[in-house]
Amino acid sequence: MPTRVRTPAPPTGLRRRALRLPILLFRLHLDRLLGERIALLTHTGRSTGLPRHVALEIAGRDPLTGAYLLASGFGPASQWYRNVRRTPEVTLRVGGRTLAATARPLTPDESGLAMASYALRHPRTARRLMRLCGLEVDGTGRDYYLAGRDHVPFVAVRPHRP
Repeated sequence: MPTRVRTPAPPTGLRRRALRLPILLFRLHLDRLLGERIALLTHTGRSTGLPRHVALEIAGRDPLTGAYLLASGFGPASQWYRNVRRTPEVTLRVGGRTLAATARPLTPDESGLAMASYALRHPRTARRLMRLCGLEVDGTGRDYYLAGRDHVPFVAVRPHRP
């Protein structure tokens, strides 16, 4: 069972700048350097109504709908997660393409399955993500499922069809 070892605080200072560096690459149209694993999500701020940007790792794709799966590593209190729950119409830029899309928060069970699947494909990165989230896991699929179900909500961002 995943254990909360600390409550993660949103990054500040130098760490925040480092995590926002991919946004600069997107602005300079150098996002192809990031490949298909990092996406720029443009969403609407809850209070201001202004566009907000966050660079996120793509945790997976739904082969049936084409939706991109994104994890909220800082949990449901993450600003981008709270924003897309309020206004699900977003823009996703990935691999040099910009896509109008709709974001749908996954259920706890779906988030658990997405986290377990992600950990199977990227075990080292999943361990690092758990540390970033302040969680300690034993490395089993069941533990990753519980971490996703209880602590790391996922969002499916489904591109609109032309």
